[in-house]
Amino acid sequence: MSTSALTALTAALVLVTGAPAAPQPVSVTASVETPAVHDDEAGGNADADDPAVWVDPDRPGRSLVIGTLKEAGLDVYGLDGRRLQHIAAPSAPGGDAAPGRFNNVDVVYGFELGGRKTDLALVSDRGRDRIRAFAIDPAAVAAGRPPLRDVTAPDARPVFAASESEVDEQRTAYGLAAFSDGDDAYVVASQREETRLRLLELEDRGGRVGYRTEDTLDLPASFTLPDGTGWRPCADPGERPQVEGMAVDQEEHVLYAAQEAVGLWRVDLDDEEFEAPEMIDRVREYGTPWTYDAEEEECVLDTAHDPGFGGKNLSADAEGVTVYHAADGAGYVLASSQGDNAFEVYGRKGGNDHVGSFVLDDGPAVDGVQHSDGSTVVNVPLGRSFPRGLLVTHDGEATPADGEREATNFKLTPWNAVASAFPEPLTVDTESFDPRDTD
Repeated sequence: MSTSALTALTAALVLVTGAPAAPQPVSVTASVETPAVHDDEAGGNADADDPAVWVDPDRPGRSLVIGTLKEAGLDVYGLDGRRLQHIAAPSAPGGDAAPGRFNNVDVVYGFELGGRKTDLALVSDRGRDRIRAFAIDPAAVAAGRPPLRDVTAPDARPVFAASESEVDEQRTAYGLAAFSDGDDAYVVASQREETRLRLLELEDRGGRVGYRTEDTLDLPASFTLPDGTGWRPCADPGERPQVEGMAVDQEEHVLYAAQEAVGLWRVDLDDEEFEAPEMIDRVREYGTPWTYDAEEEECVLDTAHDPGFGGKNLSADAEGVTVYHAADGAGYVLASSQGDNAFEVYGRKGGNDHVGSFVLDDGPAVDGVQHSDGSTVVNVPLGRSFPRGLLVTHDGEATPADGEREATNFKLTPWNAVASAFPEPLTVDTESFDPRDTD
């Protein structure tokens, strides 16, 4: 279902049910944006989706933003938004095969590769069902050279597909979150159009990065509502409610996963295994009856008969997830509420209580954020531009538009601008957590 349709349906739900309105999100503005990209032939079919931040060990002001562009591959930016490097997605291995398509990205630090501690950008290649690994070279950053280099093992196997022909069915690696545990590094990948999550451990294969499966988790595809009736989320025929946005709490080893049409899950990772999932919030549309319009090829929610079992915060799709770490387990889990262009904030501690929400509105130099897919937050100082941390968000509707061409990009916002916008300011803690320290 389109995000615009879901937004309209959410508004209709409030009008029909008379449900009390949630507190209005606070307004924040971004300070930097990356160049707009265009998902057409002239633009190289570039569609921005998910960002990650690499923190420079010597000069944090030289840190990088790495963003996926789907069929167009990957872009690398400085903190001023300038593009520093472009990496194309792999071409199709055969005439009928799907080409590479870079969906999500995350960073791990200090992975032992070829006998050297190496920082890695890890990417889910939805087109070829692989995890791609790129070594990040601090010396290249300092010298102004392209800093990323592909170090994916040539024998890396599909993450979910049993064969190369099955890869082309495109039920492939989709969302991605990476984390470290001492000297070991891991990736959680979700499967497109399925509820499956897979935990992979990275391996050094002769100076290249491979991986092996550690565990698999299937989230529910259907649900029993409080009144005893069964419900399954709205989806196209043959599809199950997928996950894309994910993040791992690096200190607590907890995975947060946004099942788009369902809600936000918390999954403990104990000894590199998935524990039982716990839902911490539902989308507003949870439990609403629906029908499928075959002519329009879309789901139609029956908001007039919504039983009222949905949450009050997230509007489907639930998307990009990121974790802000602070001292003694404090901090926040952020999730994109794509249906109403907001970002929901939950506490890290205890039951992940909802704290509030914010929107990124148009500012004097940078436009606002709509339909955001991916996001990432960093608590540490990143030079003079972001001395109190940084939030990077995907913008699914970058403006001004270039005629009829739809544009996307990434927005960079000082974390303290987000924190100070709340009536009770959020925590700003630049010292208690170091994303480069994995011990």
